[in-house]
Amino acid sequence: MKMNENKKGLIMEKQTITIYDVAREAAVSMATVSRVVNGNPNVKPATRKKVLEVIDRLDYRPNAVARGLASKKTTTVGVIIPDVTNVYFSSLARGIDDVATMYKYNIILANSDGNAQKEIQVLNTLLAKQVDGIIYMGNKISDELRVQFERSKTPIILAGSVDDKEKLGSVHIDYVAAVEEAISDLINHGNKKIAFISGPLNEPINSEYRLKGYKNVLAKNGIEFSSDLVFETDYSYHAGEILWPAIVSAGATAAFVGDDELAAGVLNGAQDAGVEVPADFEIVTSNNSKITEIVRPKLSSITQPLYDIGAVSMRFLTKLMNKEDVIEKTVELPYGYIKRSSTK
Repeated sequence: MKMNENKKGLIMEKQTITIYDVAREAAVSMATVSRVVNGNPNVKPATRKKVLEVIDRLDYRPNAVARGLASKKTTTVGVIIPDVTNVYFSSLARGIDDVATMYKYNIILANSDGNAQKEIQVLNTLLAKQVDGIIYMGNKISDELRVQFERSKTPIILAGSVDDKEKLGSVHIDYVAAVEEAISDLINHGNKKIAFISGPLNEPINSEYRLKGYKNVLAKNGIEFSSDLVFETDYSYHAGEILWPAIVSAGATAAFVGDDELAAGVLNGAQDAGVEVPADFEIVTSNNSKITEIVRPKLSSITQPLYDIGAVSMRFLTKLMNKEDVIEKTVELPYGYIKRSSTK
């Protein structure tokens, strides 16, 4: 400790403890301290014990930046998440974090609010911190963001999303087939006017995958597609709640919804209007997050292995960061469909 004096008196200021200080106090080389810190087994037990006691007494914290400069790795991974409050994304993040911990990587979680300009700012901030890799959860890669991705030499993986240009590695389910199964179930219950409710249609996951599955099943069953039954909104609960009058005006008797929070809003909007679900209106959602079981009635849903998508994405990224051979850029995990009380 050292003491500095100012007008208010004496202030105790803690000095930064370095690896040199630990080595000096323990009477060993800095290389020995480094081996102890990094868990290298080639250290005598007595020496290890002595070094650890000094580390504890001095409260030494290894400098991650300095270690990164030496190894050319920071053992950190940046995760760009559109909405940290959305259960879907937080479930993915849990899987990422657990596998990152297993492989001794630290996570820097960055919220982008789904804003294209903020995504670029967040990306550049992460790259400035010399992260070893990046996991991107956004549903749309803007042209500007793609340019930044391509300029960077840092490995990048998409978690839960799809690269429509098939240039980036990604982990997700077969969204087309999953939506086909959900819509087929609604049609089998006699519904011919099924609303398709999703986030922005400029996001490929909605326009090129989910909507494609919706159209495929209508065509197979001889039902004419109507753009009046397609509703584009944001992913919030409130957006679903206020959408109900428009759904009624379109004459829909059922709905597929591309987000669980949004589906909860549609469900409550219907019930606030005195509509009985599923007797008068059926709802199927898409992520099977815990929201589907919290609401009443419970929501039928496509099931996605959310935790596994995050975990596999992180494992995929470790392979890229370690320059291991990767045969397939796209990893499709199995999906399911669970019937609950919001459908007949």
